Amino acid sequence: MMPNHKTFSVQEVLDQVFSEEVDIEENVSEIEDNVVEDPDYGASSSDEDETLDAEVPVNTGTPADIFLSKNGKLSWSPAPRQRQGRLSAGNVIKMVPGPTRYAISRVQDIKSAFELLMTPSIENHVLLMTNLEGSRVFGDSWKPIDAIDLQAYIGLLILGGVYKSKGEAAESLWNKETGRVIFPATMSLKKFHIMSRVLRFDDREKRQGRREHDKLAAIRDVWDKWVQQLPLLYNPGPHVTVDECLVAFRGRCPFRQYIPSKPAKYGIKIWAACDAQSSYAWNMQVYTGKAPGEAPEKNQGMRVVLDMAEGLEGHNITCDNFFTSYALGEELAKRKVTMLGTVRKNKPELPSELVAIKNRQATSSVFAFTENATAVSYCPKKGKNVVLMSTMHKDAQLSTREDKKPQMVLDYNATKGGVDNLDKVTGTYSCRRMTARWPLVVFFNIIDVSAYNAFVLWREISEGWNSEKLYRRRLFLEQLGYALVQPQIARRVVLPRASAAAVVIVEDVQREAHTSNPPVARGQKRGRCQICSTRNDNKTTNTCGGCGKYICKEHIRCGSCAQ
Repeated sequence: MMPNHKTFSVQEVLDQVFSEEVDIEENVSEIEDNVVEDPDYGASSSDEDETLDAEVPVNTGTPADIFLSKNGKLSWSPAPRQRQGRLSAGNVIKMVPGPTRYAISRVQDIKSAFELLMTPSIENHVLLMTNLEGSRVFGDSWKPIDAIDLQAYIGLLILGGVYKSKGEAAESLWNKETGRVIFPATMSLKKFHIMSRVLRFDDREKRQGRREHDKLAAIRDVWDKWVQQLPLLYNPGPHVTVDECLVAFRGRCPFRQYIPSKPAKYGIKIWAACDAQSSYAWNMQVYTGKAPGEAPEKNQGMRVVLDMAEGLEGHNITCDNFFTSYALGEELAKRKVTMLGTVRKNKPELPSELVAIKNRQATSSVFAFTENATAVSYCPKKGKNVVLMSTMHKDAQLSTREDKKPQMVLDYNATKGGVDNLDKVTGTYSCRRMTARWPLVVFFNIIDVSAYNAFVLWREISEGWNSEKLYRRRLFLEQLGYALVQPQIARRVVLPRASAAAVVIVEDVQREAHTSNPPVARGQKRGRCQICSTRNDNKTTNTCGGCGKYICKEHIRCGSCAQ
């Protein structure tokens, strides 16, 4: 009996074959989807890579475990969110920390490092405005000053700061017995007072129209030129501190501030962004208050940090509770910059679980997490807590110390003092002098910060310079001051009636400058040869062996003694 065979048409056979090929292709594609690619392959900063770096939220608990913010707009989780992919772009620095190539190629000595900040453009502007004011005050009797005079004036200010004489009267510095001989050897006290009187940074007669829109009009041009130089010379490290500093001043100023927590209490407030490690002033901004007739500024802290962080990428900003907010962290994240700082407890984005301290044990920590930020409430002792917020930290890491401080607290303590340290070091050897003019106070602060920034540049470029000494900055300022006054001393023809040490200093300086004849101090006797009437110039004349009168070196005795 013949077996039964099912017959297929040609169309059915073709359909069967093509269906099998489709199944094979689908299987192959499924295997390829399961292949794990190298995460470092094709790394770039495109939007596609940012998607790979994004956080993947994981459900770590029930809705009852979620902390709701005070304003009800944010949900915080008590457990950290898991992350996958590469390191966030907010923690990748694309610049080499330290002096820039521009600075390294131009710093040859201490004076050149300072001149990168006090540029010839700034000096020329100050000279132009100062000579204009001097001609108005003194008329035809005014003798224009040049760059050597201005550098000598700045050098004396710096040397006065080295000697810690900011509260000392200028007359005592020029005193023959108790003063410093370098001051009268550089210029007279009268000239120093005249330069301090006429020193200007803008045209006083055209200031009124500009002052209506800009309270800093009296020194705006110099300030903007100087601030533009700061980021060109130094790249900050991974941590940058943003804070306020107060330049002491109690005179008349339209934007003088009162800050009772500061030692000076009254003065000019300046926002500053400094490298957390070296305290190099990378960006600064004078706070001039609100304009007349305008409402008070809202979200001022966020605006200041965004202005100070302009140009940064991959860095972390450390700030105090005046600046820190959840909205600031989101704005900085758009620039690939992270944030770390303390938070005021009345912020609406915080959950009440972080603010409450009832039944909290000492050294305990409560964490809260969102997709973009981490907050912690740490109790250093019972009945007191401090709240921090960070977009850099993503876990609940605690230290192994006895106080069990979170890593966020330790990082904040290590990076919060950049601006405060700048205040301390500039105040130690400050060049400030007593004055009633606030533009001059701002200019003194420019000199102080420039001198410190120049020291940071010189220290990192010349690593072996006096590395074994603990007072390198004092040595730097002293050498900088002498380098600035040296050209002025070298060109003086007549010295003041000072001690003999002043003449010795001038002779040493001029010997280094390869000058010919040293100047004769005022009051020194200038005799003539008793035989040929040649004037005494300390080279071609001698003294008579018999009576001590001046004679030429070709003669042994004067005419009267020879007879």
